[in-house]
Amino acid sequence: MHILVTGGVGYVGSHLVRALRDAGHGVVIVDDLSSGHRQTAPAGVELHVGSCGDAEVLDRAAAGGLPDAVMHLAAKCSVEESVAAPQRYYRANLSDSLGLMDWMVTRGVPWLVHSSTCAVYGAPRAQRIDEGVCARPMNPYGASKLAVDLALQAYDDAFDLRAVSLRYFNAAGAHPDGTLGEDKTPASNLIPILFAVALGQRDAVHVFGNDYPTPDGTGVRDYIHVMDLAAAHLAALDHLAGGGRGEVFNLGTGVGHSVREMVQRARAVTGEPLPTREAPRRAGDPPHLVADPRRAAATLGWRARFDIDDILSDAWRWRVAHPHGYAVEVAQ
Repeated sequence: MHILVTGGVGYVGSHLVRALRDAGHGVVIVDDLSSGHRQTAPAGVELHVGSCGDAEVLDRAAAGGLPDAVMHLAAKCSVEESVAAPQRYYRANLSDSLGLMDWMVTRGVPWLVHSSTCAVYGAPRAQRIDEGVCARPMNPYGASKLAVDLALQAYDDAFDLRAVSLRYFNAAGAHPDGTLGEDKTPASNLIPILFAVALGQRDAVHVFGNDYPTPDGTGVRDYIHVMDLAAAHLAALDHLAGGGRGEVFNLGTGVGHSVREMVQRARAVTGEPLPTREAPRRAGDPPHLVADPRRAAATLGWRARFDIDDILSDAWRWRVAHPHGYAVEVAQ
């Protein structure tokens, strides 16, 4: 198939583009380069720079033929930033998504796979979160992504547009061949911060909150390998192409790891002491987010293949080879 990927030179997007190409699909990318890296686009893949909500940009990307489907990964995704600047999140995540969806309806593109998030759930009490848990986001990032999920359901009802929303838990890891990884400045996710400390680029790991209702008082998250996320997108595409209905799926391993545990594991991987500093809780951070991924297994035939040790070793391999991120050219 011919697939348009928004956000295709971002962290997850670059891995997805590689996976789509490896599976034999044609790909075209739309990305505004606000957080993506141009050099991750494989040779022979068109990159159109601009907003995914701009019909003119989308028409240029489709000049060689309309896509069979859209993989929509373009978004802003920092909880902390969304609390400080909610307007940016509603514009980028909701307004641009609506523009993309309107373009798809007008042009007759039938299938969309949306990169959503576990942040839509807020802070549920469930130890493992399934898709039936009431969505009560705690921050504008989660709220803006939930608004897109709800809009997709409405468009599915009103128009010939079927959409799958994939609610990621904590995306992590890197391509096992060492050529693609996570490069965001400033780093906001825990694993890149751990490795920045290991490389002497930060002086300490800040532990935000030590009084959560968790076994060691620090936040617990379900880390999912970026390669597993890419595989889930391909499974969702097959689902839609096979006549499957629009649906929401949680993507995670079903296993949670606390901040303190992650520090210890990163010490073992890097061989560095990784000093920590206690800090107050951050606004918008829930205490415990762990997926129940059984619906994805039953409907998509998808299961996570990589565990936390794979995630850390792959991410560390990439970071050692690219200590300054994509300032070192990506090999194609």
